[in-house]
Amino acid sequence: MACRTGQRPGICGGITGCSSPSPRCRTGWRPGGKKAEAYVAADYLDEALADFSGYIAADELYDGPFCVLSIVDNRAFKRLVYDVLDHDPAHEDILRFFRRFQHALEARGLAVKGITTDGSPLYPAPVLEVFGPIAHQVCEFHVVAELTKAVLGGVAKVRKTLKARLFGHRHLFVKHRLTQADKRILARVSTGQRHLRSLRQVMDEVYRLFDRRCRTDTALRKLATLRQRVRRFTSIGKTLQKLFSPTLERALTFLDDSLLPSTSNAVERGNRRHRKMQKTVYRVRTQEHIQGRIALDMQRDAQAEGRTQTIGLLHQVRAGFP
Repeated sequence: MACRTGQRPGICGGITGCSSPSPRCRTGWRPGGKKAEAYVAADYLDEALADFSGYIAADELYDGPFCVLSIVDNRAFKRLVYDVLDHDPAHEDILRFFRRFQHALEARGLAVKGITTDGSPLYPAPVLEVFGPIAHQVCEFHVVAELTKAVLGGVAKVRKTLKARLFGHRHLFVKHRLTQADKRILARVSTGQRHLRSLRQVMDEVYRLFDRRCRTDTALRKLATLRQRVRRFTSIGKTLQKLFSPTLERALTFLDDSLLPSTSNAVERGNRRHRKMQKTVYRVRTQEHIQGRIALDMQRDAQAEGRTQTIGLLHQVRAGFP
């Protein structure tokens, strides 16, 4: 018996438990990647750029020997363009990718106002060369995550001198906002450990740098003062070398532009969907299939509004509303 459309295929290629020699039924099985790619190449960009905010996020996602480059509207959370490379990206690849997007914008009379990326050295020169002197924000999340990792590394160095039950509260040294209970526990954990108290104070100052009520110049002055203070504490100076990275300064660009997002979460969200898809669709491992899957994801986003309206209407009908 040949497998029926919609049935789960078994090892034999038919329905589970069958012994049919017939080939696997493919009706409704193909993901439609080719059609999605044709749609993305033709009509998608016009629709996606109809309400373009001017603020984008760019990122690279590594998938085995391949690398996916993406540009996303960082306020509308729409993936705009992508490219799948069969090698690690180089300066020329980023330039070519950005120029392709810039040409699409110029054809529609649009321009980029600001861009958010991670701290990779791949981006600064191509951003300036293609888009000009626009605001370039380094993702706040990535910068703070690096500093948090460094502080936790400093705490780990004194693990043997801390009681095991108190070492379980090490996250309090990097937690953004502490409750009164947290402060009491932290004081108890760091008793007699001056450099641990200093690490917590430094993290407090780092979080204050990203306060939207400040301007970039003010934050940079605070950063300069913080760096001078850290230099005086030789016990934590090596631990906090990340504090002297130029990427931290570029992570404060957003303070002068209320519309510029401080993180690249818009593009990271699409990357997380891609990772989740990899776990359930094993066949997505060739360049062709990766391109098709990303095109399907973009098509899904484009249809989201209509899908939401349809679901809402169905709920109204079932509830008896006209």
